[in-house]
Amino acid sequence: MIKVASYNIRKAIGTDRRRLPERIIDVLNELDADVIALQEADRRFGPRHAVLPDRLLAMHSDYRAVELPTRTESMGWHGNALLVRRDAQEGAAGDVMHLPCLEPRGAVLASLDLKGMKTRVVGMHLDLSGLWRRRQAAAVVHHVDQLEDGDPSGATILMGDTNEWTVNRGCLADFARQYEIAPCGRSFHARRQVAALDRIMWRGNIALEDCGVHSTALARRASDHLPIWATFSTKG
Repeated sequence: MIKVASYNIRKAIGTDRRRLPERIIDVLNELDADVIALQEADRRFGPRHAVLPDRLLAMHSDYRAVELPTRTESMGWHGNALLVRRDAQEGAAGDVMHLPCLEPRGAVLASLDLKGMKTRVVGMHLDLSGLWRRRQAAAVVHHVDQLEDGDPSGATILMGDTNEWTVNRGCLADFARQYEIAPCGRSFHARRQVAALDRIMWRGNIALEDCGVHSTALARRASDHLPIWATFSTKG
């Protein structure tokens, strides 16, 4: 069994308007997932420093960021990052995707061995514009299709903040043609959950066991999004 999670940490600024990276790490520890996709994990301007520095993660958690071919000050790519446990095995170096966009957007991916399950994981944060979200969804699906053509084994999990307010239209309808979507529930706004903006999707040789929204008192203060999670087992 593996557990995955996705969390828009809003640069560690909570609903109380305080920037507390340690509080985000406490929520990550509550989640206790094998891999976590983060959004808004870097500052937006200047050198785009990581909101959760490596030393802070090392001191207060069992997580590390998947290395990406990006600037050294950042944890991720356009704010997207993947966290794994420190002893996790990576099948290949992490990589980034350039997405069509009006504003800076991207996605990150890694091939991981999660408790013996060969898994491709993609973390993403899609546009506020519905038209551009659909273009970005098409780009993600196409990129993963090309990877799977070279190696069709294992499973693929897509996670992130889709910014899609509709239930089964827009970019979610595009993803649903090839991926199953976990019914995690509403994750935004943290204080009053009105929309399921954050999503976990999958295909391949895994089966969904359970999923949900992580709604603890701490999580409701740490960011304007609540984390979502899902557990999977191997088919057969």
